[in-house]
Amino acid sequence: MLNRWQLATVTQVEEMKLILSIIPIWITSLPFNMSVSETGFFVKQGSIMNRRILSSFEIPSASLFCLVAISMIITVIFYDKILEPFIRRARKSNERGISILQRIGIGMAFSITTMVLAALVERKRLKVADVKKSNAVSMSVFWLVPQFMMMGLSDGFALVGLQEYFYDQVPDNMRSLGMALYFSAIGVANFLGSILITVVDHVTRRRGNSWFAKDLNNSRLDNFYWLLAAINAVTLCVYVYMANRYSYKSVLVGNRVEITNKSEKEFYDDNV
Repeated sequence: MLNRWQLATVTQVEEMKLILSIIPIWITSLPFNMSVSETGFFVKQGSIMNRRILSSFEIPSASLFCLVAISMIITVIFYDKILEPFIRRARKSNERGISILQRIGIGMAFSITTMVLAALVERKRLKVADVKKSNAVSMSVFWLVPQFMMMGLSDGFALVGLQEYFYDQVPDNMRSLGMALYFSAIGVANFLGSILITVVDHVTRRRGNSWFAKDLNNSRLDNFYWLLAAINAVTLCVYVYMANRYSYKSVLVGNRVEITNKSEKEFYDDNV
């Protein structure tokens, strides 16, 4: 007689296949979350820039993070109320205008743009600081607005998409596991980000000047941003490959199978 460890039901096998199929997406989401975790450097940049609006008022550098929240809210509203309905009308279909994985991929692409913008702005700031030869940089903090807004745009696509993906694509009785996977990706990415900074600091310090010197005017954060952009670009290519091979979870409604992905639905219709 077979015991419970030797025999698995079809349902258990299918649930395990769903969990295993999520792992590649989880791994490829780490560099994006790593980039999000490094936005603290944006605030550090802002702290040595000209933050004065009026003669008696100076913007706190940490308050610049509100731009990310504002941009993210605008992006989510635009996506849900304008972009998604427009694509559905254009396709004359009630299906998703953009699939979950496509939404995440778009957000990852925007994160690369964010790092490129950050690198260009930081390079310009270093040039201004070199001309001034002073810690008091006259470059306005509003130069950082585009990269903060772009990060909010990226979050509106990728972070929201990841949360929806991990909640929707796990088995119905494992919703809590899906949320655990979502938050674990953020936590692991923060840990990996710290390791990356430590490694880069060690390597660059041995070669001369560290990219993370105490004085930002002697640092090379622009190179670090380029490194993050390169890592994200390579990962995005891997992600696109994985996403194209991904099969979305099918849902049984009464006696009818509903599949959220159009290509998967066509395959099912052709073979059933």
